[in-house]
Amino acid sequence: MFARVLGSAAGGGSPQWNCHCAVCGSVRAGAGHPRTQSSMAVSLDRREWFLFNASPDVHRQIDGLTVNAVLLTDAELDHTLGLLILREGRELVLYATPAIVTTLRDGSGLLPLLERYCTVDWRPVDFGVAIELTPGLTCEAFDVPTTKKDRFGVTVSDGRVVGYRITDQHTGGTLVYLPGAQELPDIGPCDCLMLDGSFFRDDELSATRTARDMGHIPIEDSLPRLGDQKRHARRTIFVHINNTNPILLDDTPERRVVEANGMEVAMDGLEVQL
Repeated sequence: MFARVLGSAAGGGSPQWNCHCAVCGSVRAGAGHPRTQSSMAVSLDRREWFLFNASPDVHRQIDGLTVNAVLLTDAELDHTLGLLILREGRELVLYATPAIVTTLRDGSGLLPLLERYCTVDWRPVDFGVAIELTPGLTCEAFDVPTTKKDRFGVTVSDGRVVGYRITDQHTGGTLVYLPGAQELPDIGPCDCLMLDGSFFRDDELSATRTARDMGHIPIEDSLPRLGDQKRHARRTIFVHINNTNPILLDDTPERRVVEANGMEVAMDGLEVQL
């Protein structure tokens, strides 16, 4: 199985167009690499790909790739606006929980708009039920509980945010993709964990707008817990990194802390073979 990070930044990318924070300024000056918005794809043969989230930058991220289906981890705009860009296909195969689809239909209204342009083959995602994406490649979703504000006013509970465990049945390689998590769930052993790295500190934005309020566990809290053997991953890579996070820069104390703990910071185009 090949897993490719298509976009490693959070919503808005890095640098964010309207942001003049120290991190964005440093990235513009060349102290860090520009990044597009969060997305990942997996393939058994590098010919046919399965896309996890469809960011607004999807047209650049998948240029030349054959996308068989899209799997969603939530209904946030930075993970779903790219669905509209994929409307050129005759049919879009979409894996999502009923909660996510309800939000897309009754909240953001994105799904009814998309259906005016192309056929959407929605395949419901149920927890504990394996999905065969293609012979030899399976995945299973797990719930990621969250108390973050429902910005669209749709009353849904379980399945608002999910993670995926993806398995190559030929090699036994396992990847857990978890770009959004308010707390670190018990993911069990895996070969590679792509984990929410949105913020380094809980108060990174302000004292009143915390990382957890926005549905993200700060790295300074997740790092100690990643040492728990029940959550052990052979390789841990932080993804969905907010434009304010100092780990985006090549030489900062926060970046050195991550690397000293044996973790990695994703870049666009990073490919892992499992």
